[in-house]
Order: sequence, then C-alpha cells, then structure tokens
Amino acid sequence: MRRTRTWLLPFVILLAGCSVGPDFVRPEPPKSSGYSSGVKTKGIESGSISLGDTQTVTMGEVSSLWWEEFRSGKLNDMITLALVKSPTLEAAKATLLQAEYLYKAKGGSTLYPRLDATLGAQRQETNGSKNGQIGGENTFNLLNASVSAGYTFDLSGSNQRELESLAAKAGYLGFQLEGARLTLAADIATTAIHQAQLSEQITILEKVLAVRLEQLAITHERVRLGSASPQELLAMQALAEQTRAGIPALRNQLDQITHLLALLSGQTPDTASLPSFALQDFTLPLSLPLRVPSELVRVRPDIQASEALMKAANADYGAAVAKSFPQITLSATLGSQALTAASLFGSGSLGWGVAGQLVQPMFTKGLGPERDAAKAGFDAASANYKQTVLKGLREVADVLTALDNNTQILSGYTGADAAAQEQLTVTGSRYKLGSASYLELLQAQSEAEQYQLELIASQARRLSDSVAFYQAMGGGRK
Repeated sequence: MRRTRTWLLPFVILLAGCSVGPDFVRPEPPKSSGYSSGVKTKGIESGSISLGDTQTVTMGEVSSLWWEEFRSGKLNDMITLALVKSPTLEAAKATLLQAEYLYKAKGGSTLYPRLDATLGAQRQETNGSKNGQIGGENTFNLLNASVSAGYTFDLSGSNQRELESLAAKAGYLGFQLEGARLTLAADIATTAIHQAQLSEQITILEKVLAVRLEQLAITHERVRLGSASPQELLAMQALAEQTRAGIPALRNQLDQITHLLALLSGQTPDTASLPSFALQDFTLPLSLPLRVPSELVRVRPDIQASEALMKAANADYGAAVAKSFPQITLSATLGSQALTAASLFGSGSLGWGVAGQLVQPMFTKGLGPERDAAKAGFDAASANYKQTVLKGLREVADVLTALDNNTQILSGYTGADAAAQEQLTVTGSRYKLGSASYLELLQAQSEAEQYQLELIASQARRLSDSVAFYQAMGGGRK
C-alpha cells in the first residue's frame, strides 16, 4: 500500500499543472481590407490616395512619436512635459502597478508552499480535580517552537486560472495607460491647433470690426448729407455691433482653450507656462500611414484592452468550473515543547506531524449558478470586444471621409480667398483711379477678411483631421 501511494505521487504532482475550462482563443481579426465605401477612400488599401496637392494616405507604420510629424517644437515640448506631469497618467500608472503587485501576491500564495515559524510561551496552572483527585495544583511555564509547511495542489488549475485573470486585468490596465497617453497627446495637439485658430480669427475679426466702424462713420456722414437713408445707417450699425459681439465670444473660447492646455499639461491656469500657438507653427504631414483592419485591431489600445477583459472573463469562467473538482492539501509540522528554555530543543522535546486532506465538493448548490454567471460574463466581454472593434473601424472610416471632404472644403476656401484678395486689389486700383468709392473699397476689404476667417478654420480642420487620423490608427508601437 505504501508503494502504491509513492507510485501515485508523480501523477498527483502532474495533475497540479492541469487546468479545466476552455483555453482562451484570440478573436479572429476582421477580414475586410478597407474601411469606407466612399468612392475615393475605398481604394486606399490598394496603394495610396492623394488629398489635394499637399498630403497622401499610404500603407505604412505609425511613429511612436507621431506628433513630431507636425514639425512644431512648441507642441513637442508641451506633449513631452504633459506625459511626465499629467495626474491622469500618474493615476493610471499607480493603478497598473497595484494590479501587478496583486498578481505577484496571488502567485506567491498559490504557486509556492507556505512555510511558517512559531515561537510561543504560556504559563499554566493545573490541578487534579478533573481526574477526581484532591489538590495536586501545579504551576509551570510551557515553551514551544515549531516550523509548519503546507501546500495545496492545484489539481484542476483553479489557481492558474485566477492568475490568468489577474494577469489579463493587469494587461487591460496597461492598455488603458497606453490609450490615456495617446488620448492626452491627441488632445493637446488638437487643443493647440484650436488655440491657434481662435487667436488668428480674433485678429481678423478685429480688423473686420475696424473696417465696419469706418463704414459706419462714412454712412453717418452720408445720412447727414442726404445721400443715404436712416435705414441703411441702422443696418450698418447692426452689422458692426454684431461683429463687435463676436470678438468677446471668441476670446472666451480662447481663454477656455488656454485653461484646458494648462490642465492637460498638469499645471494650474494661474501659474502655467504655456506657449501661444499660431497655425504657422504646424506643418501638415506629407504622408499619413494607414494600417489595414487586421493590423489595427492588434495595436489600438482600446481594442487590446477589450480583448484583455475578454481573456480575464475566460479565465474567471475556468476558475468557476474548477471549483467542482477535488482539492488536495498536504501539511507538515516540526516543533518542540519544553518547560524550560534550556531544554526546548532537547531530544525529548521534539515532535512532528504530517497530514493530508482531499476535498471533493458533493453538494454545493451555488456552484452551478456561479459557473453560469462566469460564462455569461465571458459572453458579455466577447460582445463588448466586437462592439469595440466596430467602433474603431467606424472611427477610421469617419476620419478618412473627413480628410477627403475637408480637403475639398479647404481647396474651395483657398480659391475663394485668392479671388477675394484679387478683387480687393482691383477695387484698390479703381479707388486710386477714382472709379470706385472708399465705401466700395472697405466692403471689398471686409469680404476678403471674412473669407480669411473661413480659410483659417479650414486650415485648422485639416490639421485636426491629421491628429484624429493618428489617434484612430492607435498611435505608434514603442
């Protein structure tokens, strides 16, 4: 019988490495090669497309420092600072570190035997009353020292599944941190571009207001001379005041954008040292690197995070299944008891013990529902993963469409601005020759500056589209 138990021991140890429940199978990537059904964007996967005369979208790898493609030293410095000082990233790093320590703690308590040392002392008094004896009181000290060891064999792989779950959850937090970095860099770039747009629009609008106030003064004089009606004066006054009211609104937006930049860079608005951005500080990237959908799902942080949660849910399901299987625990104790410290480690005071326990759940009504709940959790995580993939593909399709359409809008406003500037030049020449009134010159100048407002907005949109493209691509691999 003793030999039989010895013969079975290697199989018991072998079973400790087995795991019940399904192993995680990574979801298949999308089989589509493109993103949008648009006539122009549909053919991107076959090579490259041109976005106007200044930019192309081509298959390629995204740089981990993608914001440097905008050639703005101010932007580079600000993002570098924010990646170090951001409290949001600091919290995400600490949360990830907490998850990693929890994984190590679980591994330490389940993968290795437990070893404890105990040292104790008691003072006791006994008498013979319980044995029917009179008197016999005895007072003594009892000292003990022992070492105990124990190990629970993971026959069904329950501990291994729990470790898989903790590792996957730590991976999820790692991808969340990566996504937070990507979002922070994209938010700073977009906000800086918006700040540049507002600053330049305010400058243009102030010029428009100056022109309209001058037009208003001329109209006042024309009314006095009888060459203009009071209604014309009121219309001109309303237009000037409308322009005047638009400037504080833009300044309010500019202040809020500046405060947001301070927040994103981890500074307070009153003490932040922030650069002032102009559109000239940014260069539109010449080539935007595109990833196919099958590669995108392997690098986008939000999709990877969703996959990690799916893996964790699968491990939780395996751990729930494992609770129905037997569990073997072995323990051993070696110690000494004595009445004095001098004899504590003597030969007559030593004692030892070895114990083993096999537990097989027989009737635990809650195990079935717990297993079903874990399976439902995995199904939910799987569905959420699919939804995250669809969301990612839609975002790429949106940004590709925006790049195409906003390129055409920018081209239109560039042409309109050029025509307005030409018209202003012609009107200026006519005014010098006396064939155009000063009021006509001011009107041409006002229209030209209005087109400049739209052109500035279009230029900012094209820069922001490029930022959105890099973010939709999931940033670059490190």
